[in-house]
Amino acid sequence: QLQLVESGGGLVQTGGSLRLSCTASGRTSSPYAMGWFRQAPGKEREFVATSSWTGRMTYYADSVKGRFTISRDNVKTTVYLQMNSLKPEDTAVYYCAAGTYGSDWAGYDYWGQGTQVTVSS
Repeated sequence: QLQLVESGGGLVQTGGSLRLSCTASGRTSSPYAMGWFRQAPGKEREFVATSSWTGRMTYYADSVKGRFTISRDNVKTTVYLQMNSLKPEDTAVYYCAAGTYGSDWAGYDYWGQGTQVTVSS
């Protein structure tokens, strides 16, 4: 089992930055890929970014490419999502997930509770 806890969400103005963190506990030695997804009100869950176990492979949704950066520290069992140049359309609940590398949410077995990100215009 793996438990994931996100933090770092909040309210920010357009063009601002936030850094989300997701700390894992439990079976942290298993080689999970770590991903970030988001869900806005009335919309389906959307892939944002993912990192392989080693961090050497990363993949981003086109909507965030060049603005968001995913990174991980396996010693601290934490994955980060640095979000720059935020836009109102980035407003959503952001979820951290652990599982198989890729953009399909069905490939992720463990999920955090989510953290709200709100970007004001």
